[in-house]
Amino acid sequence: MSLSRAENPCFLLFLFVFQAVFLLILYRGGPSHVFRGVLDTPHVLDYSRTHDVYTNLSLFTRAPNEEAKPYCSAQSPILVGPLTITFRVLPSEKMIIRKNPFVQAGGSYRPPHCLARYRSAILVAYRNHKKYLHHLLYYIHPFLQRQQLSYSIYVIQQAGNGTFNRAKLLNVGVREALKDEDWDCLLLHDVDLVPENDYNLYVCDEYYPKHMASAMDKFQYALPSKSFFGGVSALTPEHYMKMNGFPNTYWGSGGENDDIATRIQLAGMKIVRTPPNLGRYKVMDYDKGMETEEPWRRPASHHNTRKTWKDDGMNSLEFKLLSRTKHPLYTNITVDIGYVPPFS
Repeated sequence: MSLSRAENPCFLLFLFVFQAVFLLILYRGGPSHVFRGVLDTPHVLDYSRTHDVYTNLSLFTRAPNEEAKPYCSAQSPILVGPLTITFRVLPSEKMIIRKNPFVQAGGSYRPPHCLARYRSAILVAYRNHKKYLHHLLYYIHPFLQRQQLSYSIYVIQQAGNGTFNRAKLLNVGVREALKDEDWDCLLLHDVDLVPENDYNLYVCDEYYPKHMASAMDKFQYALPSKSFFGGVSALTPEHYMKMNGFPNTYWGSGGENDDIATRIQLAGMKIVRTPPNLGRYKVMDYDKGMETEEPWRRPASHHNTRKTWKDDGMNSLEFKLLSRTKHPLYTNITVDIGYVPPFS
C-alpha cells in the first residue's frame, strides 16, 4: 500500500529542511544576511583572476513591455568580483558612449530589463583632469550597471585658477543633484579612483556614513589614518544634512578629511567602512610628480570643528552657478565658489 504524502519519509525530510531554512532566514534578519556568504567564496576575492568590466553586460536587454517590468533581483546575476583595471590606453568619449548604449543624456541610467531597487547619485569634484575623467567614465558606468542601479553622474567643476576646494564643490553637487531626484544615496567620488570589485555595492548604509575606498593601491591597500574619509564615500541625504554637509573653508586637497570625520562624530554618527577585501581601488597617477606634499601627511588643521561645524557647511553654502549642461555621459555643473583666501 502506498504511503500518503504526509507519511512519506522523503516528503517529511523535505518539509523539515524547508522549515529550518525559513527559520534561519528569519533569525538572521532576511535572505541578504543568509546568502552574504557568497562573498566568502574564493572567486569573489581572487585578484589574480580578473574580469572585464563589460563582461555579460549585453545580457541586460530592454524589456518587451516597459509598463510590466519586474523589480530587479536582490543580487545582480552578472557580478563577477575582481575587475581588470588598466590606464594604459585612454578611451575616447565616442568609445565610452558606444559601449554604454542605455546611458541617457546627463549620464543617467535606468536598468532596461527591470525596475531598480536603489537610486544613487555619483558626485565628482573636478577641475582640468580630462584623462582622469575619461578613465573613470569608462569603468564606472558599466560598474554601476552591473549592480542594477538607477543612477546619474554629476561632475562639479570649479571655475578659474584659484585653489581647489573639493569639499565645497561636493556640497554644491549635493544641492544640485537633489533638485533632480530624491536619491537614496549620495556617492562622493574622487575623479582619479576606480573600484576593483563589482561586489563593492554603491549603496548607502542605512544608519551611518560609509567610507567606500577602504583599500587603495597607493596606500598599499591600507588606511593612511584612522579618521580617513577621502576617496569615495556614501551618505544618504539624511546623513549629509545631519552633519551639515562638508566644510566650505578648506582650500587645497586633503585637509578636510579630519574635519569631516569629526563632524560625523559630533552629529551622533560613526564611520562604517566597506571591508578592505572588497573596498579596493586603483589610483591614476598621471600627475604623480606634481603634488609636493601628500595630503594625508599635511600638518594638522587649525580649524576648530567643534565650534564651526554647525555654521560651516550646507547652511552657509554660497556659490554662483555658471552653467549646467547635460553631456552624453554626465551632467556638468560649473560653478564660481567665491574668494580664495591667501591663507587657509
